[in-house]
Amino acid sequence: MEEYMLPCFSKKFFGIECFGCGTQRALVLLFQGEFKAAFLMFPAIYTLIPLFGFIALHYLDKSRNYHRAIISLGITNAVIMVVSYFIKHFFN
Repeated sequence: MEEYMLPCFSKKFFGIECFGCGTQRALVLLFQGEFKAAFLMFPAIYTLIPLFGFIALHYLDKSRNYHRAIISLGITNAVIMVVSYFIKHFFN
């Protein structure tokens, strides 16, 4: 499955992982039922999926307002990504 995944250009060209590195592998692990391994691969995966769900609902269901959910999940996701990035690279 990894042969079909998109490469990380930051890691490829600069040798440094980006904040989103591990997202595709974590998603595959989720589909395989490896929930703990998915979290360890990319901790923000559990906020990223609802975020994309609310973004899709925002475009599909115009009768409701999803801005607050999108903004709060986006901020939460960004904080988790930054914190996990620094823990992964500077404290391990």
